Amino acid sequence: MKLTLKILRQENPGAKSTTETYTVEDVDPDMRFLYMLDMLNGRLIKEGIRPIAFDHGCREGICGDCGFMINGVPHGHHSGKTVCQLYMREFEEGDVLLLEPFRSRALPVIQDLLVDTRALERVVQAGAFVPSFAVEETRPEQSQSLDEKAGPPPFCIECGACVAACPNASAMLFAGAKFATVSGFHPDRSDRSSRVTRIVAHMDTEGFGACSNHGECEAVCPKGISVDLIAGLNAGYISAALRRLGK
Repeated sequence: MKLTLKILRQENPGAKSTTETYTVEDVDPDMRFLYMLDMLNGRLIKEGIRPIAFDHGCREGICGDCGFMINGVPHGHHSGKTVCQLYMREFEEGDVLLLEPFRSRALPVIQDLLVDTRALERVVQAGAFVPSFAVEETRPEQSQSLDEKAGPPPFCIECGACVAACPNASAMLFAGAKFATVSGFHPDRSDRSSRVTRIVAHMDTEGFGACSNHGECEAVCPKGISVDLIAGLNAGYISAALRRLGK
């Protein structure tokens, strides 16, 4: 398989970006996307060219580190998958693929396809969420009414695709998912009002935009998280505001 890759390259956060074109040949259809980039980087290194910077971790769609834009869509047009889960057989011979980093003031480019997603982590910290690795061990017994109504918590991997897809660069789907998770698992429910207030305030501090219900976030989420969770976050925030007013 032969493909043409147009990759937005940027030396450092303050540098001007340029689009470089590379041709990759003999691509195995059963190869995953990131391994195709590894193959290209091996060639670039041999040619004395700086390899393309991109993030990755588990390469199994769990960690959320690998996200970037493929032809204008976070993680590409294949719904329900992260970049690392894409196989090259999902593309066609001769395809031209434009690879760009996620774009948001809150998620600045570090180099090439690699962006700084620490703002998402700081929103998590502002909400004082239970770490995912500790959730199953610390989950308390909860009332049937709450659990049966809410269902299992959403599995947000903090990839930032929702932010990149939103025309306002909003993180509301991400925050809604995290708020739903902690609401289902955190043993102390007494501080829900202060928790949701801190989450929303910190999103503003980090420079994320406001939600205007376009719905692109749900469409590109590799875990299929619903925009209904944004409504849940908004309801929690309004409830907290009314509580502060004594109503």
